[in-house]
Amino acid sequence: MAHDPQMLKGVLSLLLLSVLREEPGYGYGIVTRLKAAGFEDLAEGTVYPALARLESAGLLQSHLELSASGPARKYYRTTPAGVAELAARGRAWRSLVAAVDTVTGAAPPGNEGKSA
Repeated sequence: MAHDPQMLKGVLSLLLLSVLREEPGYGYGIVTRLKAAGFEDLAEGTVYPALARLESAGLLQSHLELSASGPARKYYRTTPAGVAELAARGRAWRSLVAAVDTVTGAAPPGNEGKSA
Protein backbone atom coordinates (compact mmCIF):
# COMPACT_ATOMS: atom_id res chain seq x y z
CA MET A 1 0.00 0.00 0.00
CA ALA A 2 1.34 3.42 -0.92
CA HIS A 3 1.77 5.86 1.93
CA ASP A 4 0.81 9.52 1.71
CA PRO A 5 4.13 11.32 1.03
CA GLN A 6 3.26 14.19 3.37
CA MET A 7 2.42 11.83 6.24
CA LEU A 8 5.59 9.86 5.62
CA LYS A 9 7.64 13.06 5.61
CA GLY A 10 6.15 13.91 9.00
CA VAL A 11 7.24 10.65 10.62
CA LEU A 12 10.49 10.03 8.75
CA SER A 13 12.70 11.32 11.58
CA LEU A 14 10.89 9.05 14.03
CA LEU A 15 11.41 6.08 11.72
CA LEU A 16 15.10 6.84 11.15
CA LEU A 17 15.84 7.31 14.84
CA SER A 18 13.97 4.07 15.60
CA VAL A 19 15.81 2.02 12.98
CA LEU A 20 19.20 3.41 13.99
CA ARG A 21 18.55 2.85 17.69
CA GLU A 22 18.28 -0.86 16.91
CA GLU A 23 21.45 -1.02 14.83
CA PRO A 24 23.77 1.49 13.12
CA GLY A 25 23.40 1.66 9.36
CA TYR A 26 24.28 3.42 6.13
CA GLY A 27 21.87 5.21 3.79
CA TYR A 28 20.99 2.45 1.33
CA GLY A 29 20.87 -0.17 4.09
CA ILE A 30 18.51 2.01 6.12
CA VAL A 31 16.23 2.45 3.10
CA THR A 32 16.26 -1.32 2.56
CA ARG A 33 15.32 -1.96 6.20
CA LEU A 34 12.45 0.54 6.05
CA LYS A 35 11.18 -0.90 2.76
CA ALA A 36 11.20 -4.38 4.31
CA ALA A 37 9.14 -2.96 7.19
CA GLY A 38 6.40 -1.84 4.81
CA PHE A 39 7.60 1.49 3.44
CA GLU A 40 8.11 0.23 -0.12
CA ASP A 41 7.57 3.67 -1.63
CA LEU A 42 10.29 5.36 0.44
CA ALA A 43 12.82 7.10 -1.80
CA GLU A 44 16.54 7.29 -1.06
CA GLY A 45 16.40 10.94 -2.06
CA THR A 46 14.15 11.56 0.94
CA VAL A 47 16.25 9.64 3.44
CA TYR A 48 19.69 11.16 2.84
CA PRO A 49 18.67 14.79 3.54
CA ALA A 50 16.77 13.65 6.64
CA LEU A 51 19.88 11.82 7.91
CA ALA A 52 21.94 14.98 7.34
CA ARG A 53 19.38 17.10 9.27
CA LEU A 54 19.35 14.66 12.18
CA GLU A 55 23.15 14.63 12.25
CA SER A 56 23.31 18.44 12.14
CA ALA A 57 20.87 18.53 15.07
CA GLY A 58 23.19 16.26 17.08
CA LEU A 59 20.71 13.37 17.09
CA LEU A 60 22.88 11.12 14.92
CA GLN A 61 26.61 10.58 14.69
CA SER A 62 28.35 9.21 11.59
CA HIS A 63 31.62 7.62 10.58
CA LEU A 64 33.02 6.24 7.34
CA GLU A 65 33.70 2.53 6.88
CA LEU A 66 35.50 0.96 3.97
CA SER A 67 33.33 -1.21 1.75
CA ALA A 68 34.46 -4.29 -0.14
CA SER A 69 31.93 -3.49 -2.88
CA GLY A 70 32.71 0.16 -3.62
CA PRO A 71 33.45 3.46 -1.93
CA ALA A 72 33.44 3.93 1.83
CA ARG A 73 30.00 4.04 3.41
CA LYS A 74 28.81 6.64 5.89
CA TYR A 75 27.34 4.78 8.87
CA TYR A 76 24.95 6.50 11.29
CA ARG A 77 24.00 5.74 14.87
CA THR A 78 21.88 7.55 17.40
CA THR A 79 23.52 9.78 19.98
CA PRO A 80 22.26 10.02 23.58
CA ALA A 81 20.37 13.15 22.48
CA GLY A 82 18.90 11.10 19.61
CA VAL A 83 17.69 8.41 22.02
CA ALA A 84 16.02 11.09 24.17
CA GLU A 85 14.47 12.69 21.09
CA LEU A 86 13.22 9.29 19.92
CA ALA A 87 11.45 8.78 23.25
CA ALA A 88 9.84 12.24 23.03
CA ARG A 89 8.78 11.79 19.41
CA GLY A 90 7.43 8.32 20.19
CA ARG A 91 5.23 9.74 22.95
CA ALA A 92 4.07 12.56 20.67
CA TRP A 93 3.27 10.07 17.89
CA ARG A 94 1.25 7.78 20.17
CA SER A 95 -0.67 10.81 21.48
CA LEU A 96 -1.39 11.99 17.94
CA VAL A 97 -2.57 8.54 16.83
CA ALA A 98 -4.86 8.28 19.87
CA ALA A 99 -6.36 11.71 19.14
CA VAL A 100 -6.89 10.88 15.46
CA ASP A 101 -8.49 7.56 16.43
CA THR A 102 -10.82 9.40 18.81
CA VAL A 103 -11.96 11.80 16.10
CA THR A 104 -12.23 9.20 13.33
CA GLY A 105 -13.79 6.54 15.54
CA ALA A 106 -11.07 4.00 14.81
CA ALA A 107 -10.97 1.03 17.14
CA PRO A 108 -7.91 0.68 19.38
CA PRO A 109 -5.58 -2.15 18.32
CA GLY A 110 -6.94 -5.50 19.44
CA ASN A 111 -10.53 -4.22 19.71
CA GLU A 112 -11.52 -4.55 16.06
CA GLY A 113 -14.94 -6.10 15.67
CA LYS A 114 -15.74 -6.11 19.41
CA SER A 115 -18.90 -4.44 20.55
CA ALA A 116 -19.32 -2.50 23.77
